[in-house]
Amino acid sequence: MEIELAALAGQAASTLVDGLATAGWERARQALADLWSRVQPDRADRVAADLTDARAAALTARSTGNEVLEQGLVTEWAARLQQLLAAHPELVPELRRVMDELRPAGAEDAAPRTVTMKVQASGRSRVTMAGRDVNITNG
Repeated sequence: MEIELAALAGQAASTLVDGLATAGWERARQALADLWSRVQPDRADRVAADLTDARAAALTARSTGNEVLEQGLVTEWAARLQQLLAAHPELVPELRRVMDELRPAGAEDAAPRTVTMKVQASGRSRVTMAGRDVNITNG
């Protein structure tokens, strides 16, 4: 279950950061603040403020082509969402619903809900698994 929560949190964070960089960013901010308010009402305003700050960073990242900054935002929000879901797994269906609403039309097929990766290695095997981009250099 922990791996599934991490995968969902990562997908949701990516969708969220994409949404923050669009004209519909207020909808994304409100949806996440509402999610937090259901289980941690005292933190909802802080989350909304943090999302406003994240929007500014996402816009800066997009305008300057700073992929490291943008990925940092995704990583930060993935961790926050994973912590929220671990403490409140009853929010999983609601988070999926919110992300479906925020995901751009036609992107449903491009964003799988579950990724399962298994590997078995023996001897001097080398295994590389990635859910996204990977660069391997030997040197």
